[in-house]
Amino acid sequence: MTGGQVGIALLGCGVVGSEVVRQLDQHRDDLSSRVGAELVLRGIVVRHPERPRDLPVDPSLFTTDALGLVARDDVDVVVEVVGGIEPTRSWLLAALNAGKSVVTANKALLAEDGGSLFDAAHRSGADVYYEAAVAGAIPLIRPLRESLAGDRVHRVLGIVNGTTNFILSRMDETGADFADALAEATALGYAEADPTADIEGYDAAAKAAILAGLAFHTRVAAADVHREGISGVTAADIASARALGCTIKLLAICERSDDGQSIGVRVHPAMIPRTHPLAGVNDAYNAVFIEAEAAGSVMFYGRGAGGAPTASAVLGDLVAVARHHVQDTKGPRESAYANLAVRPIGETTTRYHILLDVADKPGVLAAVATLFAAHDVSIQTVRQEGHGSDAILVLVSHVARDAALAATVADLSDLAIVRAAPSVMRVEGMS
Repeated sequence: MTGGQVGIALLGCGVVGSEVVRQLDQHRDDLSSRVGAELVLRGIVVRHPERPRDLPVDPSLFTTDALGLVARDDVDVVVEVVGGIEPTRSWLLAALNAGKSVVTANKALLAEDGGSLFDAAHRSGADVYYEAAVAGAIPLIRPLRESLAGDRVHRVLGIVNGTTNFILSRMDETGADFADALAEATALGYAEADPTADIEGYDAAAKAAILAGLAFHTRVAAADVHREGISGVTAADIASARALGCTIKLLAICERSDDGQSIGVRVHPAMIPRTHPLAGVNDAYNAVFIEAEAAGSVMFYGRGAGGAPTASAVLGDLVAVARHHVQDTKGPRESAYANLAVRPIGETTTRYHILLDVADKPGVLAAVATLFAAHDVSIQTVRQEGHGSDAILVLVSHVARDAALAATVADLSDLAIVRAAPSVMRVEGMS
């Protein structure tokens, strides 16, 4: 280790921030040796500095003055694990405008207004690193930003939310309904008291926006992402998927169009074959499957959340930007030169699983098939199960446009022979 120090301002000291402090203390010598200078905490921003904390730091480091801390001359790197949009955005912009590099785990801010951070970093020559913003400890951002920078990525397909993956895994394993699986996830600490961001897909949509931006060199915001959650997934959907040899996952899907002129970014539950590599990713684990022109298929797997895994990613970024500071170099800049259009969901093409509760009488299947054909949606398979005067029709389509399928479903709902609203789910990864 050479001489000198790298001063660190830590914004936030919750679950992740506390673990960052502990690991900085526990591995101080190793981390400093890797950087080539001593890593020194200059201050920690919290709401209640007077609150006792079982952490290996001087209590005088705790402060509420974030803007004052990031502006100090002895601070070189700002590590942000607070989350949210404001006042965090203002703090990070102040740091970047002052030439301080930033390490952040803030997926919501990056997905809503990452462009302002990247622009500020470009003007001042500072770094912005954010490995912890997507999939916790899984090395994913850096491979997309650096390792695959010489390749052409066609598709990113991933499970990027541990809470929803735990819920769907339990529904698949036990036959539980959604409410019971959510209650179990809450009791085990996988789901927040208010699980809306997870179960309605907001968390995954923010991560999908970040991944799409990296993969396709285009700025993508969370508002550009088509989002559907898992609260509508039923035990009947799970059973129907099993009958098809599939399981259901909440997927983040980012894909380039065939002509290369646009991209699609979506988050929704989907059936995938049990032979697909993502099908075996269960409990609260995350995995991301990348398809690139030269590299082929590459998969990243691991724990996507939690204090220690997320702190691992934060510290990896901290070592990288601290090295740059010591060596007077910079990391890769934002790559958003492509500026590709984001396609609306109606232009997406995939397969669909449609479950219909219909009257069990002659001519029903013919009427349904005629309606599908009218919208240019081809049926691949049909299965019928009779229940007295009612029947369940289970159809899987060939690849079709989402808009065409939506129009088909709307017309199906108007048929007198259809007893309830059709249940529709996309099918991915099926040849």
